[in-house]
Amino acid sequence: MMAGAVAPVAFPWLERTQAALAPWPWVWPALLLAALLLAAWLANFVTRRILLRALRRLLDLMARQPGHSGAVRMRVVPRLANVVPALVVSAGIGWIPGLPPALSAFIHGACQAWVVLTLALALSHALDVANELYERRPDARNKPIKGYLQVAKIAIYVLAGLSIVATLAGVKLLHLVTGLGAATAVLMLIFQDTILSLVASVQISGDGRVRLGDWIEMPSQNADGDVIDIALHTITVRNWDKTITTVPTKKLISESFKNWRGMHETGGRRIKRALYLDQSSVRFLGAEERAGLKRFVLLRDYLEGKERELAEWNAGLGADGELPFNARRVTNLGTFRAYVERYLRRHPRVHQELTLLVRQLQPGATGIPLEVYCFTNDTRWAVYEGAQSDIFDHLLAILPEFGLRVFQNPAGADFRTLVDARGDGPDLVPSR
Repeated sequence: MMAGAVAPVAFPWLERTQAALAPWPWVWPALLLAALLLAAWLANFVTRRILLRALRRLLDLMARQPGHSGAVRMRVVPRLANVVPALVVSAGIGWIPGLPPALSAFIHGACQAWVVLTLALALSHALDVANELYERRPDARNKPIKGYLQVAKIAIYVLAGLSIVATLAGVKLLHLVTGLGAATAVLMLIFQDTILSLVASVQISGDGRVRLGDWIEMPSQNADGDVIDIALHTITVRNWDKTITTVPTKKLISESFKNWRGMHETGGRRIKRALYLDQSSVRFLGAEERAGLKRFVLLRDYLEGKERELAEWNAGLGADGELPFNARRVTNLGTFRAYVERYLRRHPRVHQELTLLVRQLQPGATGIPLEVYCFTNDTRWAVYEGAQSDIFDHLLAILPEFGLRVFQNPAGADFRTLVDARGDGPDLVPSR
């Protein structure tokens, strides 16, 4: 109330105005309150115009410098500009005569609370800007900081909330924090997911098990696609069917998942597929058949070297080597396996520096599996599928040249063909 008495002395015209409005005692406080609100609005307007324009010019200059792709979207300054009117109202509310002390104290506390809230929001937006700037770095995908910044935001909001409550209640912040010590167990229970997520985020960022852009596969969470966001509580995955799956961050620590990043880093995508061959089509090759297969450029050196090797082996057996069941001979399956390996060695889509195998697996009821195990030199899905199809199209088409057949279960058309070949179809139909 002292400030209200000083103002007329400092400004005589205010004293004369107050005296003229004496018959209406409520008009003078109303005019002062309107003037205070007008001053707060003008302060906010001027602050926004000056600071924002200066900042935009500065950002425009930075955007023209090398290494800056454009102006940063700053939302901090508009928030900070809201502090100015609150400070004006807080400083000028004591100049309004006739206000009850309790109301004046409440308005002063509300202004302080507004300043604290505004600063908290400004700091939160500043952390968002820091994350945007950090994500422009080349190594940002390997070690994202979004989870840590979210923890910082939570701490800022908690401190701001406690400060606002302490200000409105008229107590010291330290006393309020001390009183919350008894509620620590309750807070731990409430924020247990946040604490677990924070620990998981630290581990994920530390060992780099998941990064932005990784293809992860987690059947328990119905996630199979690219990681598009790593936050404190959740990791967002865009699945191959274009749906979005959010996986709790702590699940990546407690449950198993598959990360396909190693495939991209190696530069090769694995082909592991088998041809199932009819076991009854496997046999030895005669001299004429071997001569015919020498027409294949890929097999000429193999067959000539194999014939020399077997001739030397059989010659060591003496007279017993002349008997077919004692001698070593070339099989059509072994020759086909050698052909497949040489074909893959020359295929333009097969990675020649990674593992390349053509092997027989254990025979079963579905025939002899001849497995192709190799890697393509392009990990893109469409290219990979095209290369795999091209390889097996060729192998299936060239298979009859070696006297081999692919095994498959008989279908209805196979039985009809057999009946027609025998010519006794009507006899197989029971008479009525």
